[in-house]
Amino acid sequence: MSVLVALSGCSGGDGSSQDKDKGNQTAAAVPSTTKPASADPEAAEKTAVLQAYDSYWNEQVKAYTRADIKGTGLKKYATERALTRAMGDLLVMQKAGTATTGRPGHKVEVTSLTLTGKIPKASLRDCLDISNWKTVKRNTGQVKPFPPNQPLRYLTTVSAEKWGKQWMITDAAPDGTKTC
Repeated sequence: MSVLVALSGCSGGDGSSQDKDKGNQTAAAVPSTTKPASADPEAAEKTAVLQAYDSYWNEQVKAYTRADIKGTGLKKYATERALTRAMGDLLVMQKAGTATTGRPGHKVEVTSLTLTGKIPKASLRDCLDISNWKTVKRNTGQVKPFPPNQPLRYLTTVSAEKWGKQWMITDAAPDGTKTC
C-alpha cells in the first residue's frame, strides 16, 4: 500500500438483514439441507480473515491519520512485509509533513483459502477506493491533489496466513495499473 502509488483502504460489511416480521411464520418448518455458515469451517475462516483485514486497515488508517504507527495496533495484524510497506509510507509522509483525512473504501473478496498444511493461507482481492481519503499538509490541513494519472479505484492483491488463532496480513500489493 504505497502512499506514493496511492492511498488505499478497507472497511466493509456484508449488508445482510434479518426478517423482522415474525407474524408471517409458517406452521411447519422445512428441514434445511445446507449447513449454517457458523457450522462451515471454511466460511468461518473466510469471515475471520476478512475481519483481520478490516482490522488491519482500521489500524493503518489511524497510523496514516497521524503519520505515525505509535498508538495503533497495526503490528497485531501485519507481518514484516506488510508492516514494512506501511512503515515506508509513514516515513515518506513524515518527511513530507503530510497525513491523511477521511477513509478509503473497499470491496474485498477471498479468492483462495487453504486450510490444510502447517500454516493456513488465504488470498484476497480488494477494489480500493481512495476518493474520500485525502493527503493533507499536517501544519495547514491543505489538501494535496492526487497526481493527474492516479486512479481513484484500483486492485490490491492481499496475502494472509493464520498464526495460531490469528489471521495476519502478510502482504498487500496495490496495482495502480488495474482499475476496478
